[in-house]
Amino acid sequence: MVKRGLRLGFVVVLTLGVSAPWALSAEQQASGAEETRVPAFNPGPPAKDAQLPPILGQDQLWGNNVQYPFQTHAYELAAKIQPVIYQQPCYCYCDRMGHKSLHSCFEGTHGAQCTTCMKELYYSYQMTKQKKTPAQIRKGIIAGEWKQVDLQSAAAIN
Repeated sequence: MVKRGLRLGFVVVLTLGVSAPWALSAEQQASGAEETRVPAFNPGPPAKDAQLPPILGQDQLWGNNVQYPFQTHAYELAAKIQPVIYQQPCYCYCDRMGHKSLHSCFEGTHGAQCTTCMKELYYSYQMTKQKKTPAQIRKGIIAGEWKQVDLQSAAAIN
């Protein structure tokens, strides 16, 4: 009986410990407060000899990840500007899930499921086309300029 109680106590403590970061976020959202920290990003480009994890190919997206043209197009553009998105934060705060930068979002299906990730990607691509540096793009992302991106029209961006 004592072992059973200890196991139950351990499970409860473990559950609370694992869910605490997410509970704080939900609490902040309920109160209308926004998180003010800048999410994880890499301050410079990857090392010359570094091999970045690959961006998921369009053929690897399925189900809800391919409902709209802007979802698959985002992955196509992400593959073109990998060193740029490697240096950008992601304001969906997916760094809590282990993501290191906006690049991480497009290494799997997360980027196709998250409007924040896609808007930041399209913003980064447009600014890259305007010859902005990754640091300048990051400054715009931190300022919230990515929020103005319309995903429906973004599918036409080349």
